[in-house]
Amino acid sequence: MAETTIPAADKLKQRLIRLITNGGPISVADYMAFCLADHDGGYYMTREPFGAKGDFVTAPEVSQMFGELVGIWVVSHWEALGKPENCTICEIGGGRGTLMSDLLRAAGKLAPDLLRTAHIAMVETSDRLTGVQKKKLEGAAPHISWYKNFGEIPQNTLILVANELFDALPDHQYVKHEGRFVERMVATCNEAAPELCFTTGTGGIDPAILPQGHETAPEGTIFEASPARSALMQQISEHIRKHKGAALLIDYGSHEAGFGDTLQALYQHAYQDVFAAPGQADITTHVDFAALAQIASALGCTIKAEEQGDFLLRMGLLSRAGQLGAGKSASVQEQIRDDVERLAAPNQMGSLFKVLSVTYPDLKTI
Repeated sequence: MAETTIPAADKLKQRLIRLITNGGPISVADYMAFCLADHDGGYYMTREPFGAKGDFVTAPEVSQMFGELVGIWVVSHWEALGKPENCTICEIGGGRGTLMSDLLRAAGKLAPDLLRTAHIAMVETSDRLTGVQKKKLEGAAPHISWYKNFGEIPQNTLILVANELFDALPDHQYVKHEGRFVERMVATCNEAAPELCFTTGTGGIDPAILPQGHETAPEGTIFEASPARSALMQQISEHIRKHKGAALLIDYGSHEAGFGDTLQALYQHAYQDVFAAPGQADITTHVDFAALAQIASALGCTIKAEEQGDFLLRMGLLSRAGQLGAGKSASVQEQIRDDVERLAAPNQMGSLFKVLSVTYPDLKTI
């Protein structure tokens, strides 16, 4: 994608420069947290990131088919769990509420009893997005509540979905410097006109955490690790293990652990320098699904890893596309075909986005 011109630095950037100048370098994870979640200038607190007029388009915004197929997944797991009453259907980081809206519509047609008895839990830290979700989901189900943290949701059987959540949780970076991996930090440079830049810290990382081949990796190699993602995965897995349930996690990343700098900023559908405009551009890293799967497995949960395209095709994407296009105009049918390609084609979202399902041990599902 070609670069576009972005607005001049806002107050958050100047505040970060003052913070670092006075207190010293901060970690990449802290920088991400400021950029995304700062109360006054954070990206998700102040901007409308989604859709054609925003900075990126998520799969639920591409087509209703995505949320509907996730709804089929939810119903199948509810049935496999024995159709429990008071089941909690939870979404963390629900954006504009599009995924949950489509999910509930599909689930309501397939299993009316599920919607009648389930508790819908939306976990959202942004007050602005909470307001958007409440408007979108008004009347979608009898029992919908909003929470700031996952730990606040009811302690019931859980069916959880999260799309493009983990990529936005803060990620630490470590760079190989003089033969060992030390934390990559954000500092200031150019004293006359201070700007943000990378530097190396002194804190290291336990070599046991590093992937194979770290001893021979060249100088400058980057490794990423996210305690925040690991902690949330631990919480979700423990809830499933204790109360039964399932979780569907969809994000861009890899099922294999490895090295690489995946820190990126996106503004109006174009990649930008990560320091250009803190709080005005989305800033993320790719998700290490191998690390998440290892946590869930260690707690006794069953995991299934696949690519988004394979998951959607397995859930009936082509059949649903045919239903939506039946009797429609040629232009509508062409749009549906384009949406299928975007969601499932290997050269689009189909391979870049990965799916990890985490279920109660030995749950028999589709």
